[in-house]
Amino acid sequence: MLKNRIMNRDEDSPLKATDFGLSVFIEEGKVYREIVGSAYYVAPEVLRRNYGKEIDVWSAGIILYILLSGVPPFWAETEKGIFDAVLEGYIDFKSAPWPSISDAAKDLIRKMLTQDPKKRITASQVLEHPWMKEGGEASDKPIDSAVLIRLKQFRAMNKLKKLALKVMAENLTEEEIKGLQQMFNNMDTDRSGTITLEELKTGLSRLGSKLTESEIKQLMDAADVDQSGSIDYHEFITATMHRHRLEKEENLYKAFQYFDKDGSGFITRDELKHAMSKYGMGDEATIDEVINDADTDKDGNIDYEEFVAMMKKGTHDSDGKQR
Repeated sequence: MLKNRIMNRDEDSPLKATDFGLSVFIEEGKVYREIVGSAYYVAPEVLRRNYGKEIDVWSAGIILYILLSGVPPFWAETEKGIFDAVLEGYIDFKSAPWPSISDAAKDLIRKMLTQDPKKRITASQVLEHPWMKEGGEASDKPIDSAVLIRLKQFRAMNKLKKLALKVMAENLTEEEIKGLQQMFNNMDTDRSGTITLEELKTGLSRLGSKLTESEIKQLMDAADVDQSGSIDYHEFITATMHRHRLEKEENLYKAFQYFDKDGSGFITRDELKHAMSKYGMGDEATIDEVINDADTDKDGNIDYEEFVAMMKKGTHDSDGKQR
């Protein structure tokens, strides 16, 4: 699944596609069976190991649900719990803000999140839906402020998780990263310990990838957490390692210790800002969003239990209610 980012703060800013880490060109009629992708966005047929191009419409439907409500439609404390919710397929259109959202928007989401891929709306049909068409049925009413708060919290959690996962990757054993290490070495042809854009292009070409140079550059930007211009070993492992291994208890504790520099058992605001600033994530708004969402007892710090809950959960509603 690809992600979109706005290029600037202008009202008519163009979107930029990013994060091509698991992207492939899906062949018409070919059946795919490997379980890949982020838990929130994975389609039910992926979990059943029998899928095709219809999965992208499902993922786009998930994104649309998040944009309109601020939270994912399927979530749980664990990845398995999220998968179970996806397979169950219940979509909440009763909780706020859904009563105030147009029937046309909900109709489109229902059709995009249809469990049976054969009955799911196609990409071209999405573009022809009354809610999507210019001058159609989409409301001009501004999004509720509570939704914007949830979206900011969801974004901030993803930033912190990305950094925490990189810390965890640095502490994996050779046994846990067997195979990925060899793949990294095959791409790092000059043995510098980093993969440059040229090395990435060459390595992906050898693997049969048909990504354009622009797409490869976007993949590079997504994996390059510290924005150094190259992918180091731990960034590569972070981008390719299965989340089940990264989120084992011992790895979570090591990540917590990375942030808790003074060993107090709490991550303070200053410690969080110091750690995230190294990776260009330390702006005050992001720190506020992380603290507000993770600090459930509202003492101004994040303890280990709060850190683990943050790493494993979906997101909080603005009133503290888990969704």
